[in-house]
Formats: sequence, structure tokens, C-alpha cells
Amino acid sequence: MSTGRTRAVQLTRWGGPPILTEAPRPTPTAEEVLIQVEAVGLCRSDLHVIDARPGDLPYRIPFTLGHEVAGRVVRRGPLAVGPATGERVVVYGPWGCGSCARCAVGAENYCDRRAALDADRAGTGAGLGRDGGMADLLLVPSGRLLVPVGDLAAVQAAPLSDAGLTAYHAVATVRRALGDDPAASVIVLGVGGLGHLAVQILRATTNAQVLAVDVREAALALAEECGAHFGTLLQPDTAATLRRLTGGVGAVAVLDFVGSRSSLELAVDVLRTGGELAVVGSGGGELAVRKPGALPPGARISLPFWGTLPELEAVVSLAHKGLLTVEVERFPLSSAPEAIARLRSDEVRGRAVLLPD
Repeated sequence: MSTGRTRAVQLTRWGGPPILTEAPRPTPTAEEVLIQVEAVGLCRSDLHVIDARPGDLPYRIPFTLGHEVAGRVVRRGPLAVGPATGERVVVYGPWGCGSCARCAVGAENYCDRRAALDADRAGTGAGLGRDGGMADLLLVPSGRLLVPVGDLAAVQAAPLSDAGLTAYHAVATVRRALGDDPAASVIVLGVGGLGHLAVQILRATTNAQVLAVDVREAALALAEECGAHFGTLLQPDTAATLRRLTGGVGAVAVLDFVGSRSSLELAVDVLRTGGELAVVGSGGGELAVRKPGALPPGARISLPFWGTLPELEAVVSLAHKGLLTVEVERFPLSSAPEAIARLRSDEVRGRAVLLPD
């Protein structure tokens, strides 16, 4: 480490709360790249980390939170690859081994050696066991984990690395089932930080009819702004309403960004025979898989996790074309506790983003 200190929002004990403190200023070596943070997103995954009990996660504390990071390259190690000093980038958050078959094609979210990394308590990625971007500076292990964003605003770029990428990856898992049929229907459950981006990605990359469900009127208004063809509150007759809108057969695909008991029950009720269910949210719900059972015949279930590097590049491209816009609430880095509290209370519209102050 070089002399000097930098601010960082760190988790110092399981159960939180995170604290704004000072940390040594890092110096990149070998392939490492030092990023001056311009913006960092906040999401419910951060709450899961903060609220974890000792032993729940294979991470060592303390570490700096923040896995949605945009910034500028300020220093490179002597063996660094990728973007040059001064270039503006977004950080690919899931850090794998970098050398297995999946990492070699940019799918570090599904690194074949993840279990070994967890056993070594090496961390899943930025802000997930490794120091993340809720800080003035972020040390990234390799330039391979950086995607240039050009003149895209940092407040827009940062959430693309998880909210945008995870939504895109979830859509990609069901896109083949949707095909190019304008009569195909897809239901988005939960129109929050990820769901509102999924609606836009579906409209930009498919011809499907997009139906949105949430428990908040404000979320349905956001879904409409993002291009949803129909939105409804979660009510006792919601399943019947959605089935009627899908011609009585159910939806070709359901993207569940909640993952609670009630959202999974609704997903099963409205999924058509041979349909695709992608469970993205980590709301604690459980789904019984048995044959015969509640799931329709031929149903396929996926559990998308984050996304790949090529998909992040595609997400950035959509944003540059004006086809993907993140609804954000801005907070200064020093107000991270307030942002966390608002997110916990479901008071954030879209995505909370922390900015240097």
C-alpha cells in the first residue's frame, strides 16, 4: 500500500450497520487496475450481505461494500490489460478464477472453481467478500473485468453492471421461447431496480407482450413508463386476470424478480404448458418440484445469476442507443446509511446510486 487514505463504506461485523471509515490507498501490482469511483449502485443483494449471520457467507470481514461500479482508470499494474489510464469504465462484478472454461468465455458468474474460491473465502466479487466500490477508489484484479462506457453518465453506467446485466441475462434465458411472435406474452413480477430494466430490455430485444405485476402503484407507473403493455397490482384475482390477457393459456415466460412465496405461487399459476420460469429474486420463497405437481407439463425453471461479460457489453450498447435508461435516486457517499434505510423500506424508485461528495 502507498501512503495516504481513502474513504470506504465497510461491513465490519455481520448484521451491520456498515460504517464510513478510512482505508489505506491501494497501489495496483501485476494485472491489477485502480479505478477512481464515479458512481456505485446499491441493491437488495447488499442488504442480504449486511444482514447475514456469521457463517452464512464464505467471506471475511471487514470489506468494502458495493458491486455496481462505474469510474475512471487512474493507474495500472505493469502487467495490466484492457482499458488505458484515463478511460471511463464499468466494472464487471462477479470475479471468478479467470482461467476455467467458463471464465475463458466471459462467464465468470458461473466460474467452475467458485466452490474452491468460496472454500478459500476469496469472495465472489466486488463488494462480495472483496473490497467493492462504495469508496473513493477500487482495486480491480484485472483489466479483463472492465468494460468501456465512453461518455455514458456514471450514474447510468454503474447500475448496468448488476441491475442491467442481471435483467439482461434473465431475459436471455427465455428469449428463445419468446421467439419473434408478437402474440407471445411474458410476465415480469416485481418492477423495482431490476424489473424496470427487464421491461425495457424485453421491449428492445423481443416482440412479446410485456405484463407487469407489483404491490406498489408507483412501481406500476414506472412499468408503464418503461413500455409495459399492461400492469396490475398483486390481488386475489391477479392470476385470473393474467390468464385472460394471455388468451387463457398462460404466459410463455415469467421473470420473477421477487422470489417470495406469493410471487412464486403466482408464477406457477400463470405459466403456460412448456413455459419458462426464471427466478431471479431472493425473497425466501420455495417451489416444490415434483411430477405430477403444480408446475405445468414441460415447464422449465432457471435460476439466473448475474450475467456474462459479453452480455454486459450488450447492455452498455443498449444504453448508448437510448434503449435502456435506469431510473435512479442519487445519494452522496456519506449518506450511504440513509440510502440503505430507504432501500430497506421499499422507498427507492428504481435504483439507489451513491456519488462522490
